[in-house]
Amino acid sequence: MSAKTGPLQGMKVIELAHIMAGPVCGLMLADMGADVIKVEKPSGDDSRRFVPPEIGGEAAAYMMMNRNKRGIALNLKDPEAVDILRTLLADADVVIENYRKGTMAKLGLSYEVLAETNPRLIYCEISGFGRTGPYAERGGFDLIAQGMSGLMSITGEGPGRPPVKVAAPISDINAGILAAMGINAAYANMLQTGHGQKVDTSLFEAAIVQTYWQSAIALATGDKPEPLGSAHPLNAPYQAFKTSDGWINVGAANQSNWERFLDVIEAPELNDDPRFAANADRIVNLPALVEVLNTYMVKDTTENWLARMEAAKLPAGPVNDILQMHEDPQARARDMIVAVDHPTAGKVDTIGHPVKFSRTPAKVDSAAPLLGQHTREVLTDMGLNEDRINALIASNAVIAS
Repeated sequence: MSAKTGPLQGMKVIELAHIMAGPVCGLMLADMGADVIKVEKPSGDDSRRFVPPEIGGEAAAYMMMNRNKRGIALNLKDPEAVDILRTLLADADVVIENYRKGTMAKLGLSYEVLAETNPRLIYCEISGFGRTGPYAERGGFDLIAQGMSGLMSITGEGPGRPPVKVAAPISDINAGILAAMGINAAYANMLQTGHGQKVDTSLFEAAIVQTYWQSAIALATGDKPEPLGSAHPLNAPYQAFKTSDGWINVGAANQSNWERFLDVIEAPELNDDPRFAANADRIVNLPALVEVLNTYMVKDTTENWLARMEAAKLPAGPVNDILQMHEDPQARARDMIVAVDHPTAGKVDTIGHPVKFSRTPAKVDSAAPLLGQHTREVLTDMGLNEDRINALIASNAVIAS
């Protein structure tokens, strides 16, 4: 692995996390320069078995979530493996864990125990519902969090239709990002005070914060918002429209954009329609507004509409599929699709880091580790000699590839 760069260079992170929320947190920190050591069980992170698809025998899902990390495998049922983990944590800056509540305490690795010898440690817990409250003992999954947070009640084509989840595992991903944000805030405080702390977030909370607009409406009115398809609950028109050959998103929400939109679609008569005079009118009369606008939008192609709207400086964009997004010139220019070299899968494309730094750039430069790929390297860094490492491997306390 090449030398780390980025604003978090020098931060040592132990990732005791599997599948998604915790690994998202770890990859965010790793991209920004932290040395993230991913600790896996002997059978590996469960996402190694999320197949198909595979690339060179490796699960694509696992490789996406775990690039830029070093990987070791420990059998934490073995006391020697627990001792190795305890040693790793003794000088770590951060630990990320998403085990069920109480698991780390049973291993003798609770925050309270670890903080006695490493008071600077930032101990991040990511769970389904948080470590306090009546649901603290429950396991968590993205689907469950989306449903309980209200997200599924506002997602879909319209009222009266079956509930729809956001296709991306948004609570998992957002929980990982929130955890990384919390860790960095706690790290900044630790550098000032010398004291670490616990950081606790959850899938449930990560989904709840996606409801800011709808919660604002509900708290102000007492009414429950309902799904609007691609439309916005507070601004109109701000949604996808069918064209003659596809779909286009149009952001003509404020009054000046609305007027420019009418110029582009050559519908000046709508300026005089009282149903659409101001944004509040357009929201109240949204079904009628969409019906009228659709009659104009289907008259031309997506490409032609985009050209005309760009010329008018009107916010608009195509509705890309994922493959089209991967080839979008802006995504490429911003290094959001990058390639890394994997030891068995070869050159693998992955998603780049979304935050750009002018002086300490984030970097995606190494592929996800094979199971136990860096076990020998990490144990050597800890000061263990070759004979000791070989004995640990032979006893199955650790696994090395």
